[in-house]
Amino acid sequence: MQYHSKLPNVGTTIFTVMSALAKEHNAINLSQGFPNYPSSETLNELVYDAMKNGYNQYAPMAGNLDLRMAVANKFHLLYNTSYHPDTEITVTAGATQAIYTIISAFIKPKDEVIIFKPAYDCYQPAIEVNGGKTVPVQLSAPDYKINWDDVASKISSKTKMIIINTPHNPSGTIWTKEDMLQLQKLTQNTNIIVLSDEVYEHIVFDSVEHHSVCKFPDLKSRSFITASFGKTFHNTGWKIGYCCAPQHLMEEFRKVHQFNVFSVNHPMQKGIADYMADSNTYQRLNDFFQQKRDLFLNLISESRFRFTPSKGTYFQVLDYSQITDEHDVDFAKRLTKEFKIASIPLSVFNEKGKDDKVLRFCFAKTDETLIRASEILNQV
Repeated sequence: MQYHSKLPNVGTTIFTVMSALAKEHNAINLSQGFPNYPSSETLNELVYDAMKNGYNQYAPMAGNLDLRMAVANKFHLLYNTSYHPDTEITVTAGATQAIYTIISAFIKPKDEVIIFKPAYDCYQPAIEVNGGKTVPVQLSAPDYKINWDDVASKISSKTKMIIINTPHNPSGTIWTKEDMLQLQKLTQNTNIIVLSDEVYEHIVFDSVEHHSVCKFPDLKSRSFITASFGKTFHNTGWKIGYCCAPQHLMEEFRKVHQFNVFSVNHPMQKGIADYMADSNTYQRLNDFFQQKRDLFLNLISESRFRFTPSKGTYFQVLDYSQITDEHDVDFAKRLTKEFKIASIPLSVFNEKGKDDKVLRFCFAKTDETLIRASEILNQV
C-alpha cells in the first residue's frame, strides 16, 4: 500500500524513548513530567462520589457546568478577569488536545505559526499536519531570554498564530510583564491569534508572579489559554484540561472539539469541580513545589552540574558542560544505562538540534526519590 505520510519526520517522542530506557535499566525516572506520588485522597473520594451520584454518562460538550463555573471563579480570584462559563470555557482531554484543536480550527495550508524553541514537542506536528508552516524563534541557555527584534522580523502577512508557553517547559523560565507587553504591542491591530500554553500557571517560585495573557486586554481579546488539571492536581493520567478564549474564538474551537472529542470523562470533571471549591487546592502549589525544587538543588549543590534555579514548572535544567563534551542525547542515554537516572535532552526541542549541553530533570517526585537521585548525580 502506497501513501504519503503527513508527518514524515515524526518518530517516537523523546519522552517515550527515555521512559522506556529507564524501565529497561531500572533507572530513577526524572525524565517524563509526572509525579510519583498519589493525587489527593479527598479529590479521589469526590470523583468516587460523583460516580455514585450518577455522573456516568456523557458530559455536556463544553464540559460539566460546575467545573466551568469553578474555572471562571478561579480566573476572577487570581487574575481579576472574567470568562463566561457558557461561551468562553471548554473542558478538554488534557492541554495537548486543546492545543491540537485550536491549531486545527484556525491553521490552513501555508499559514505561518511562530513558536519559541526549545518548544514542547506537540506544537510543530499539529501545525504541520494541518498544512501550516512553523516559524521558529530559537532561545538559548542559560537564560532563554527573548529577542523581540528577532520575533518582529519573523512576523509576516502569512503569520496566523503565535504559540507561547509560560512557565516554560522545558527550560523552567517564565515570561515577564515586559515580555507580555512586547507581545501585545507586536500583535496589536493584526489578525494574529495567540495560543498561550499555561499548564504550569500554579507552579512559580521565589514570589514571582505568573503573567497570564488574560491580564493584558488586547492580548486577551485574541488569545486562547490552555491549562491542565493533571499538572495541577498530580494526576496526569486523568487527561483533563481546559481552554479559555473570547466567545468568537471559542465558537470556532468547539466546531472542531465536538467532532474529535465531543466530551470528557464526566465523574472526574464533577469531582474536580467540587475539589476546586476550596481555592487552597491550587493556591498552595507554589510552596509545595518550591520545597521540592530547593531540596533537589541543595542536594546537588556540590555536584559538577551547574544550574540556574528553575523559576517555574516542576523541571530543572542542569548544565553538564564541565563533565563531558558528549551530545546531550548520548549523555542522557549513558546516564540512564550506567548511572541509573533518566533525564530529557533539550536539543530535541531546538531548531536544527542545537545542543547547549543541558538536560531537564523532573522534581515532581517524593523526597526519597530526590535524595536517591541526588546521590547519583553527585557521583557523575
